[in-house]
Amino acid sequence: MALVMRNFSRIFAQGAQQNLRGIHSTTTANTPAVSERPDTRTTCTLIPGDGVGPELVYSVQELFKAAAVPVDFETFFFSEVNPTLSAPLDSVANSISKNRVCLKGILATPDYSHTGELQTLNMKLRTTLDLYANVVHVRSLPGVKTRHENIDCVIIREQTEGEYSALEHEGVHGVVECLKIVTEEKSKRIAKFAFDYATKNERKKVTAVHKANIMKLGDGLFLRSCEAMAKLYPKIEFERMIVDNCTMQMVSRPQQFDVMVTPNLYGNIVDNLASGLVGGAGVVAGASYSAQCVVFEPGARHTFAEAVGKNVANPTAMMLCAAKMLHHVNLPSYGTMIRNAIDKVLRDGKIRTKDIGGQSSTQDFTYAVIHNLQHKQ
Repeated sequence: MALVMRNFSRIFAQGAQQNLRGIHSTTTANTPAVSERPDTRTTCTLIPGDGVGPELVYSVQELFKAAAVPVDFETFFFSEVNPTLSAPLDSVANSISKNRVCLKGILATPDYSHTGELQTLNMKLRTTLDLYANVVHVRSLPGVKTRHENIDCVIIREQTEGEYSALEHEGVHGVVECLKIVTEEKSKRIAKFAFDYATKNERKKVTAVHKANIMKLGDGLFLRSCEAMAKLYPKIEFERMIVDNCTMQMVSRPQQFDVMVTPNLYGNIVDNLASGLVGGAGVVAGASYSAQCVVFEPGARHTFAEAVGKNVANPTAMMLCAAKMLHHVNLPSYGTMIRNAIDKVLRDGKIRTKDIGGQSSTQDFTYAVIHNLQHKQ
């Protein structure tokens, strides 16, 4: 990771002194005495991730420097594609538990089908911290043209059981059994999380996505748990939708969805499908919640390894994760400032990375966002 960061730092360094002089003349001089927690700094765990993750994290760090964000990062290289360099799981989990907030890049998952290792590093981290609720807010972005407009939905995924329970075995040669674990306790917990989220954020409808017509016991338990929880929230509209119909409805009329609550596998699929509707993996932010901590990470989990060192990745999703993190740690004016700057760059349409129809680099987009920071006076 250190080599990747050094290489990317050299990319940013080209012309950086001139750029930063202009930035500081328009931002540092106007840096306000921000009202929330002005005399304290917040420490957050940082996991750059694999693929282009370190480059995207570097963009966030440059953005935080320019905006004078009072956040310090406790950084860990955490990877199972480079296990000899990776920090131990316990060290990373302890840091997140201590700081209670983390900004995380995407971790690559190697194919361990021939080694007997079934749990990925992501799964181990989620289990250790009980990061049971993954929340991905998918919305149409200003200036990013897609087939559908006015999309604004939230996908809430249970991510500690279901098909990702890592309980598989080959009983006899050529026959593999894979156990899908669904419990009433965790189904009710994620259902309550979804309805509480809808209530807090003034959302009107919760859709339970399932396949209970076929998996009558497992998905039936999940669906019944959602139905029972819906009765406790009479002001929130509740609907049920079979997952295959849900995917068709998403690509035909996504505006009908508000909050969606799903088991593990379906949520993973719907997250990625929905991200594609608004511009792709580079523009959607997400977060994973436990009762004690939050890990902010891109909503569509792609490492984009083929783009490493090419300065072409879109940092929007990681920047939006950072903005959400700032709201979470009670620094909302910084988060809003960054969000507004991103929207301004996208709306202007002059600086765009290749994934959303432009030819600009990661560096170009990062500096464009920095130049559009508007501090409150």
